[in-house]
Amino acid sequence: MEIVLWLTIFLATFSAMEFMAWFTHKYVMHGFLWSLHKDHHKKDHNSWWERNDLFFVFYAIVSMYFFMSDIRFGIAIGAGIAAYGLAYFLVHDIFIHQRFKLFRKADGWYAKAIRRAHKMHHKHLGKEHGECFGMLLPPIKYFKKYLS
Repeated sequence: MEIVLWLTIFLATFSAMEFMAWFTHKYVMHGFLWSLHKDHHKKDHNSWWERNDLFFVFYAIVSMYFFMSDIRFGIAIGAGIAAYGLAYFLVHDIFIHQRFKLFRKADGWYAKAIRRAHKMHHKHLGKEHGECFGMLLPPIKYFKKYLS
């Protein structure tokens, strides 16, 4: 029964991270820390590294904290955060932005919806008027075209 509790906490943490990603993206990245995120919307540099990558580093540190803490379910929480970070990296950095040339031919309904939602987010180069701030669960309207 203990393993079910650990797995539930892991899955709940992973799921909660989609909300955290949305919240952080909308109110922090497109808010008071726009200075770190803007190079992701407007490529005015030649570096592979973006200041925006510091958000990934922040959540990696939070994950490591839970792994190393004495909190009872810290490992499950840290693993949930790390797993979401990996999923985010695979979907956002590799699949969508092609920072590594992988998953180029993926064109299922979910892949198309994710790409379209993210494209709509990036049509706004400034911090205002953004949309589609989540990553793994885009608004349902982006699925309708592919599911009918």
